[in-house]
Amino acid sequence: MNRAFSLYLDIVRFCAACLVYVYHSNQRWLVADPLPLSNFGHSSVIVFFVLSGFVIAYVTDTKERDWVSYSSSRLSRVYSVVLPTLAVTLLLDCLGRQLRPDIYSYPFDQILVRLLGSVLMLNELWSVSITSFSNVPYWSITYEFWYYVLFGVLMFMPRSAALVVAALIALLLGPKVLLLAPIWCAGVLLYRWKRLESMPMWLAGFLALGSAAAIVWTHSTGLYEHIHAWFADWIGPKLYRELTFSKFFVADYLLCVLVFANFAGMRRLCRDFPLRAEPLEHAVRFVAGFTFTLYLLHQPLFLFWGSVLKGITGTLGAWLLVTLLTFASVWAIGQVTENKRHLLKAWIARRLQLLPWRSRLVREN
Repeated sequence: MNRAFSLYLDIVRFCAACLVYVYHSNQRWLVADPLPLSNFGHSSVIVFFVLSGFVIAYVTDTKERDWVSYSSSRLSRVYSVVLPTLAVTLLLDCLGRQLRPDIYSYPFDQILVRLLGSVLMLNELWSVSITSFSNVPYWSITYEFWYYVLFGVLMFMPRSAALVVAALIALLLGPKVLLLAPIWCAGVLLYRWKRLESMPMWLAGFLALGSAAAIVWTHSTGLYEHIHAWFADWIGPKLYRELTFSKFFVADYLLCVLVFANFAGMRRLCRDFPLRAEPLEHAVRFVAGFTFTLYLLHQPLFLFWGSVLKGITGTLGAWLLVTLLTFASVWAIGQVTENKRHLLKAWIARRLQLLPWRSRLVREN
């Protein structure tokens, strides 16, 4: 992957995580006035899905070319952050609820069910929706995890067995997770559609700038809200509610097209772009290295720090202080999550290599 485009994706990844943070922290008990850019939260998750599909297609084409390396890398990527996240979320919620119960309108019952469902990524099967305590953003990693699984099955298992196993997994998951799968697959398509890399520069510039403008325009005009309202009226409030985080899929498909166009245009523009900004690159790589932890832990963290600072919340200054404490906490926790995932990856790879049947259900490449 071109260095300039890789840097662009890291910038997008970090900015998307920050927009999700702004979206969730835009609560009147914390800051009196609505925050700018606070309506880009769900859309940023869709950006993550497209980006994730692109990156997975890239690594399986260049690095993770067998099922052991793929599985160990994906499992370590997820669980190096997920397991600490669940422990920290439970701890912070216990403490925060004692200090300020009025801001915790999130479920805190059936603790073992919520923990087990979250560890096994079973939160959003069919009509089930298991919230991971105050960690509402957790839903997206459960979707992404199963996209990893399905992609790995189709990539590495013999074709006849892969189709059967993928169908059984799809039957287990149900419609909610599958409704957003095409968005993740759009990232795979973008990587594999090599002819897009040779498009004229004028077209690449048009796609990159036009898609960015269109994304801003659709949010500022309330187009997505109109689409959501129309779809809710069409299918009825009960079914719309049961779709939980997938109920926005119609508008999400539109956003997916715009993100796809932006990435396609930027990849072409970056192809011949010489990267000579090493200080900038180092800074971007550094903050991008904490993106996953920031995304998965920001809500429990800002709720906790808001409860600790309950006497001063309700102002922009309080929001900034809570945000600073949240980001500092993410940096500290990230030292033992994302920054140590290589240790978990090596451990998982060794265990997978010891499996006696590891070569029986794997396609010969």
